[in-house]
Amino acid sequence: MARQRKGPQVSIAQQPEYALSLKQPWAALVVLGFKTIEVRRWPTDRRGPILIHASQTADERDEVWQRVPPAARGLAELRGGIIGQAELVDCITYDTREAFRRDEARHWNRADWFRPPRLYGFVFRHPKLLPFRPVLGWMRFFRPETEQKMKRTRK
Repeated sequence: MARQRKGPQVSIAQQPEYALSLKQPWAALVVLGFKTIEVRRWPTDRRGPILIHASQTADERDEVWQRVPPAARGLAELRGGIIGQAELVDCITYDTREAFRRDEARHWNRADWFRPPRLYGFVFRHPKLLPFRPVLGWMRFFRPETEQKMKRTRK
């Protein structure tokens, strides 16, 4: 009789309900743990596990892609789907260019990207790579299953 491996049981409550879409290579860099802060122009009170979605649109700046480790290139080329998850643990407010510059190694954006009056940094921990799952994205947090149902009803 074959032995069954007992691993951690994941309840439905632990499954991420929401996803956040990021341009590539940023999505891959978050999932791989290189980028721990995602910068947005809007704040969030949301906390907990979030699916990381690679948008159809990539950041085409050469300076960004030059920083991507060779081992991450394949993941960074994926577009239009869920590639991983991470726990959203905080939202930092950047009121000054200097404050933004201090976290540059964590969010990977140059200080001159800062635009007053403020930016917000979504702090991620415990990233995890997941099998690629094609899903249309959205500019803010979205529920992948709800979004897919909406897509089917639009046809």
